[in-house]
Amino acid sequence: MSATRLLSALRSRIGRDQANLEYKWMTQAASHELDLVAMIRRRLVGEPLQFILGSQPFGPLNLLTRPPVLIPRPETEHWVTRLSQFISPVAHKPLRLLDLGTGTGCIPLLLCHLWPPGAVKATGIDVSDAAIQLAIENAALCGIAASHDDNCNKNTFLAIKANILDPCLYKNPAIQRPIDALTSNPPYISWKEYFHLPHSVSGYEDPKALFGGPFGMDFYHAIADFITCDGTLSPGAVVALEVGDGQANKVQRILTNTGRIKHTEIWNDPWGKERTVIGLA
Repeated sequence: MSATRLLSALRSRIGRDQANLEYKWMTQAASHELDLVAMIRRRLVGEPLQFILGSQPFGPLNLLTRPPVLIPRPETEHWVTRLSQFISPVAHKPLRLLDLGTGTGCIPLLLCHLWPPGAVKATGIDVSDAAIQLAIENAALCGIAASHDDNCNKNTFLAIKANILDPCLYKNPAIQRPIDALTSNPPYISWKEYFHLPHSVSGYEDPKALFGGPFGMDFYHAIADFITCDGTLSPGAVVALEVGDGQANKVQRILTNTGRIKHTEIWNDPWGKERTVIGLA
């Protein structure tokens, strides 16, 4: 079947305007007609366009994407950009940033890009080998140094394998403490929500990056336990956690109950949903 006939089927599936836009992007990425036909066929069975094209814009960055690593979302890009303006690190006193569940590395890499050179030493952890490898590749693609050399005058990013749910995470020698900024877009989908996810999500993205326990709150409790450990957060540290629909107030209470967070606020995403809980130590 030709690409134009497949395009007609795609228009019926996802709408004319969206199909035309995706067709344009696939045409630009395809080296010949057979490639384009294969791309459209993959899209017709529900594969995310980002995996078909192999990349996803995230702010001014264009990050590599591969299954099963979670695809960066625009709502995440929105709050990370806002966070880059909320915190103003400087090169003579580099900020230590830890990103929990880093995936593609999108959060720390965008911050490394937006902040002044030498202003941040970022570490991302993930339990997935595929995510760690992809984050390393994205750092290289973005020109972010993979070293925490104290003499380095550039922003740096180091991706390491570790588990947010490990109660001994605070002992990991690769995590530089005290942490000045802790960020995370953790798994927060509940069992009930997981079974209603579209196939384009549940069929292609890692369940470990989506499922947050029976009620979607397991990782927030683990993060709270982590920040209560002595020496984890510096005075005035910022904690920024992405949350799911209806979870913001619960996560806000979890942070407050640690006794380490003095002030919290909730940021909405561009669609008016409570998307990020900010805590100040």
